[in-house]
Amino acid sequence: MGEQLAPLIAVVGSDGSGKSTLSADLLAHVQQTRRAESGYLGLGSGEQGRRIGRWPVIGPPLHRFLDGVADRLREPGEPIPGMLAAHYALNKSKKRRAKFESLLDARRAGVTIVTDRYPQLEVPGLHDGPILAGRAPNARLAVMQTDERALYAEMAAYVPTLVIRLHVDVDTVMARKPDHDRALITRKVETVPLLRFNGAPIVDIDATIPYYEELALAIGAVDRALANV
Repeated sequence: MGEQLAPLIAVVGSDGSGKSTLSADLLAHVQQTRRAESGYLGLGSGEQGRRIGRWPVIGPPLHRFLDGVADRLREPGEPIPGMLAAHYALNKSKKRRAKFESLLDARRAGVTIVTDRYPQLEVPGLHDGPILAGRAPNARLAVMQTDERALYAEMAAYVPTLVIRLHVDVDTVMARKPDHDRALITRKVETVPLLRFNGAPIVDIDATIPYYEELALAIGAVDRALANV
């Protein structure tokens, strides 16, 4: 982007692949030799929905309704379900863009960032991509969708120093996250290989191997990536 930024390491993968655990351990490793902080670019929607589902009486049906809206937002073949849902999605994406700007400010100040996810354009609707993945049935929704895509294009233009891409099978995820929707997890697992992050250097790691082996592979990749920056 033509400006001096400290490195950024992004750990990405499906739910249940161990992104948070690995990124925390990598941060501790990086902090031994340089200023480094964690970065979180998620929206917390999944856990928020599960908390709503635990509310007495109204929780379960409200959770199902919100899940239905979310499913329609993320499905490329479905129309965007109305202006209210579109405003909700666009506001969420603007919040992510603000979080991203905070990470940029830290990088400008020389702080290395380790984050357990990263915005991308390759897979709308999943993996921290644009939320408005569906079809825009009218001009107003098309404008909102274009505006949201522009936010993600701005973020994706900042290519990570290194992406550690975790791979895991659906059965393993469901064993780790039994409250998650299997069909959605299947889509997430299947689309992880499509994540390219604008040509960033990527290291693929099997997240089902013993964790000490996974961590050793990740630390080696991080050390090599940071050796000359």
